[in-house]
Amino acid sequence: MDASTIDEVDVPEERGYASDKEAYLRRLKRIEGQVRGIARMVDEDKYCIDVLTQVSAVTKALHAVSLGLVQDHISHCVVSAAREADEAGDPSIVEAKVQEATDAIGRLLR
Repeated sequence: MDASTIDEVDVPEERGYASDKEAYLRRLKRIEGQVRGIARMVDEDKYCIDVLTQVSAVTKALHAVSLGLVQDHISHCVVSAAREADEAGDPSIVEAKVQEATDAIGRLLR
């Protein structure tokens, strides 16, 4: 293997959320704590509406994380694929990334 091949194998691809990774992890840890709190509420037989209110808060928090990841995917991964498609003269490269994003959004809306 030459040096360029080793570099390609050893260097992981940077993800679109890489610059915000720590913020995402903090938000997810906070959500994890909220979910544990909901389990505790159920264990303690708290009022149904209070539990549902907390479930709604967690759902909204997860949606916010999801929307951020979609935005990061489009601004990084899809834009990179568009550049690659232009360089290669192959529009299917960007079409695949757009379809991937569309499918992910569809799963979020179900």
